[in-house]
Amino acid sequence: MLISHIAFGQESNRSEYRTVFGNNKKVSHGGYGALTLGIGQVDGSQAIFTGLKGGWLIDHRLTLGIAGSGFVNNLELDYGPGSVSSGLSGGYGGLLIEPILAPFSPVHLAFPIIIGAGGIAYVDRYYWSSHTYDPWVTDAAAFFVFEPGIELELNLVRFLRLAVGASYRLTSDIKMENAKSDALNGLTGSFCLKFGKF
Repeated sequence: MLISHIAFGQESNRSEYRTVFGNNKKVSHGGYGALTLGIGQVDGSQAIFTGLKGGWLIDHRLTLGIAGSGFVNNLELDYGPGSVSSGLSGGYGGLLIEPILAPFSPVHLAFPIIIGAGGIAYVDRYYWSSHTYDPWVTDAAAFFVFEPGIELELNLVRFLRLAVGASYRLTSDIKMENAKSDALNGLTGSFCLKFGKF
């Protein structure tokens, strides 16, 4: 009886129901919110990018969420009363898809991809004093954006990750008289703090 019981158990294990995508197992769910800061170029001059992103983290290996970023170029701040400066400002956002490689390693890689849309404006700033100015939008346009990237992530503590990376931004043509059609295309270096359940 003992031998037959062992044989039946082995046969039962061999005939376990299986699927193409693996056996049923508990899938971990988490999520995070993040602050981002980047430096790149817009229309040939240095620009700062600040943003937020976050989403639903599936089984530690894939994030689905949203991301948004604002930017401004012409970063000179030394303008006196009566002067005028011009530059490009705007923002974009959309769907975030982020596969993660080796998430349990203290140092690992993530591959964020943003697909969305945004707007850009050419702004004249009229300075009345060293601390006050009036912005005046002279032209504006909308665009679609696709931005793949790569990040090196460090697991600092269980709820906090630091990411350093780069992305390349591709947009539809910018239709403005005061900017090139590919003014927003280019590389951006960034770092990011992610808070959440990983």
